[in-house]
Amino acid sequence: MRRREFFTLLGGAAVAWPLAVGAQQLAPPVIGFLHPGSPERNEELVAAFRRGLSETGHIEGRNVAIEYRWAHDQYDRVPGLAADLVRRHVAVIVVIGTAPVLAVRNATSTIPIVFNFGSDPVQLGLVASLNRPGGNVTGVAFLSGELAPKQLELLHNLVPTASTMALLVNPTNSPLADTVSRDVLAAARTRGLQLRIVRASTGRELGDVFASLVQPRADGLLISPDAMFHGQIEQLAALTVLHSLPAIYQFREFPVAGGLMSYGTIHADPYRLAGAYAGKILGGANPANLPVQQPTAFELVINVNTPPPKGGGFSLRLKAGLVRLRRTSRQLG
Repeated sequence: MRRREFFTLLGGAAVAWPLAVGAQQLAPPVIGFLHPGSPERNEELVAAFRRGLSETGHIEGRNVAIEYRWAHDQYDRVPGLAADLVRRHVAVIVVIGTAPVLAVRNATSTIPIVFNFGSDPVQLGLVASLNRPGGNVTGVAFLSGELAPKQLELLHNLVPTASTMALLVNPTNSPLADTVSRDVLAAARTRGLQLRIVRASTGRELGDVFASLVQPRADGLLISPDAMFHGQIEQLAALTVLHSLPAIYQFREFPVAGGLMSYGTIHADPYRLAGAYAGKILGGANPANLPVQQPTAFELVINVNTPPPKGGGFSLRLKAGLVRLRRTSRQLG
């Protein structure tokens, strides 16, 4: 090779190498997003997460990338999905649900974790306190255990002759199932009600569960806010109507699908808040100093088109349509 060609080639490489390094430095950060459900049933909620992310100036596909992992209601897949995101060295992991966040926490103690679930993170040992989490974990907790007794009260007010209520939980999400079961059982005892706890871990099991509530008959049903149940919300609404069983769920999608009523947080809000927290962490915030957020807006939605239960005792006296009542309360804790 002639001397002039050699130095020309060397100079070209010297220019190309810094450009390649610069391209690597400009690569957008990657967020890991782990959900126990499936994408087709959670499009609106993921859109809310992206809205929260955009509030901090982070736009998917422009200056941030998102690696999605979906368990498709199979909780036994969650640990493997969590480990995969850790191996991917993502900048932050956003995780939905109680059992999934425990799996992610077990997989990493260094990657920031933003949760969105219905349990008490202090009780689970995820954070030191709500105001100062103190580790690599923070997020949004809507504390289903505190909402469930109120849901029982509302359902009992609509069915005042009830003597036995049922609670549907997912046994594969045991942290949430145990919390809700304990709190609803205590509330039922206070009201002099019997409580039957029934379990389903897949949509295929729901038919048998509802058949078991017919004899002996339950007078009402509380549905735990598990991601698997949310994915089966239309089937759940149809089964409550088929069996003439008054039921309450945490999110408004249930009465919209034909179920009786819901009481709880506005479902999209925690996703938006989780997105905003993920964006703040990408901007340099330390999760140890980001207080656990708790939604303050709650809504009661009643579908008065839902047929009354057989045998009477139903005290609802409202016009046709969906009745939606909202209130704002102080932050819990």
